[in-house]
Amino acid sequence: MKFAVIGGTGLIGSQVVKNLNAAGHEAVPHALSTGVDIISGQGLDEAVAGADVVVNLTNSPTFDEASPAFFKASMDNLLAAAQKGGVGHFVILSIVGVDQVPELDYYRAKALQEEILAAGPIPYSIVRATQFMEFMDAVLSWTADGDTVRLPATPIQPIAAKDVAAAVTEAAAGAPLRGIRNVAGPEVFPLNELGRITLAQRGDHRTVVTDPAAGMFAVVQGDVLTDTGAQLAPTRYVDWLS
Repeated sequence: MKFAVIGGTGLIGSQVVKNLNAAGHEAVPHALSTGVDIISGQGLDEAVAGADVVVNLTNSPTFDEASPAFFKASMDNLLAAAQKGGVGHFVILSIVGVDQVPELDYYRAKALQEEILAAGPIPYSIVRATQFMEFMDAVLSWTADGDTVRLPATPIQPIAAKDVAAAVTEAAAGAPLRGIRNVAGPEVFPLNELGRITLAQRGDHRTVVTDPAAGMFAVVQGDVLTDTGAQLAPTRYVDWLS
């Protein structure tokens, strides 16, 4: 099959392209750097022409109140181009629990992206993943102050990017789900404990202070960012760290 992977040069997209091509398909990466602009629409019709499947792995440049407008414009443009090009399957990557944290602008934006896809004209698959292991450094940096890092005890079920890419690849190469598949890492940690494990493994002597009001995940109630009933990926966090 032929795949147009929009956002195909990023962390997940580049691995999806590699996986699909290794399986004997034709997967072509598209991004701003290749002349495809999903907001202006430049290059979109050409990018999806002849594709059996569109995989959209683009992301908003910000996590704030501007993100819903990004996902609305990009999805409207992509769906229009895909429909014109006769695409039979449209895949996006989203987040486990995304529709249960309306306090976060970015999560509301991703939920909107899902809604636009589900209401659109093309058979679709939504892969929801838990938090990427690769994002832990960013999470630590948000609330770092001198020798301390403040983190809430929000339950997190981290997944390796390579396992996310494998799940997206599987969904894209299969029949449209016409729904959602959740994928997650094999273990659940309180975020503060995950921070301590990360720093200790790296020989970083900063102290993690439990602060229920610290950082983006402070507004998350309960364990909505985890799903022990999801399709569980094999990579454990300590193995990934080492």
